[in-house]
Amino acid sequence: MWRECANRFNRWRYDLYAPVYDKVAQGFARHRRRSIGLLNPQPDERLLLVGAGTGLDLDFLVRCRHVAAIDIAPAMLARLRERAAKLGMEVDARVMDGQKLDFPDASFDAVALHLTLAVVPDPRACLLEVERVLKPGGRVAVFDKFLADGGRAPLWRRAGNLLARAVATDINRRLGDIVSVTKLQPFHDEDAGFGGFLRIVLLRK
Repeated sequence: MWRECANRFNRWRYDLYAPVYDKVAQGFARHRRRSIGLLNPQPDERLLLVGAGTGLDLDFLVRCRHVAAIDIAPAMLARLRERAAKLGMEVDARVMDGQKLDFPDASFDAVALHLTLAVVPDPRACLLEVERVLKPGGRVAVFDKFLADGGRAPLWRRAGNLLARAVATDINRRLGDIVSVTKLQPFHDEDAGFGGFLRIVLLRK
């Protein structure tokens, strides 16, 4: 019940943010490019974008021929479809809950989660679903903001998280805690800025 309430809130606020989202999120373009470069999706591989938003990742995926993109907010996906059309890309864009993916097991060679695990109500459920739809040997690229594994958020960060969660995102989630419920194996982890506040991590099934 709590997850559905959180989903409705996310759908409402990101539909509201859709007209201005690009102006805010464009600042992460180099991080998206770097993450996708590390993921290195091949033209014939099947790629899934979870929490795809307005499709800012598509700028770096024009050579990929089998891209699916899901998001909880219809207004975000409407803009993604417009972007895909301008880029000459065919994208299977669907309104969908990232915590309950409507795809068969082992459907994708690669998955990108950019600024998603800090937003979905239950990031563990989301990553378990990603693991399920990923083919054996498949890769996952995660770019997001995380608290250091094993670390405790200082008081200022805990206080700031109250506002951050209300506006957009949780800044105090630990990626290690999320990955631990899966069998996915990290094989790359890099500081993406602000002293490790932002991270790019590659996982393999």
